[in-house]
Amino acid sequence: MEVLKIGVIGAGQMGNGIAHVCALAGYEILLSDTSQDALDKARGLISKNLDRQLAREKISEVDKQAALGRIKTTLKLPDLGQTDLVIEAATEREAVKAAIFEDLIPHLQPHTLLTSNTSSISITRLASRTDRPEKFMGFHFMNPVPVMQLVELIRGIATNEETFQACYDVVERLGKTSATAEDFPGFIVNRILMPMINEAVYTLYEGVGSVQSIDTSLRLGANHPMGPLELADFIGLDTCLAIMNVLHDGLADTKYRPCPLLTKYVEAGWLGRKTKRGFYDYRGETPVPTR
Repeated sequence: MEVLKIGVIGAGQMGNGIAHVCALAGYEILLSDTSQDALDKARGLISKNLDRQLAREKISEVDKQAALGRIKTTLKLPDLGQTDLVIEAATEREAVKAAIFEDLIPHLQPHTLLTSNTSSISITRLASRTDRPEKFMGFHFMNPVPVMQLVELIRGIATNEETFQACYDVVERLGKTSATAEDFPGFIVNRILMPMINEAVYTLYEGVGSVQSIDTSLRLGANHPMGPLELADFIGLDTCLAIMNVLHDGLADTKYRPCPLLTKYVEAGWLGRKTKRGFYDYRGETPVPTR
């Protein structure tokens, strides 16, 4: 099947990035959220990010205006029923995602494909709660979406070949690269990345090094573009904790036990950049380590 119109659920960090790249690639986009404020902010951020691409001469003014013109917004989830492909990018909580799909299903066209941008939750389990498990798969973009080149494609146990091929074709049209992952907790990227971040938090927790020394060591000693604690703040400490819990629960291995210090930061509401405090304090001109 040919995908022409894409519905994106959630106008947050991931959802607005997905809407941005899909609109730029020529797809008609319907972006949905429960908050009009979130939708307005998303449009503003998309415009700002397109301006950055324009300044770098990656796109033209015509491209920018055309992309913005392809993005429509709605507060009504049933409106997404007229799209060919739905990409759910809501909060990384299984109950929230399952409830969204349950509300959406009665309004879908028979051919509409359902996908989730989940970074760790079982695709098979999410699909089983819908009326079309064969037309359901994982469509995991990396953050920030306009910059990162990888998309993980994850088949559930029931996903058919036509669904996979349609999603693969969308990734190709976006100019990104797909990697196929099996439906196990964390898939590929987060199965490897999150335990590394968690271990960095343990290294801090046990007093092996400070925030600054840990991040400097990985940037300069392993040639990482960002230190692991800086990266955790960028991702969101609540998201990191949620993924570690999925790995720990799903694989039943103590090596995936979330560090108590990570839990403490989340309990304090210090979630990283989005709350202005995490392993760094972002309230001043330059980030300052909090430990």
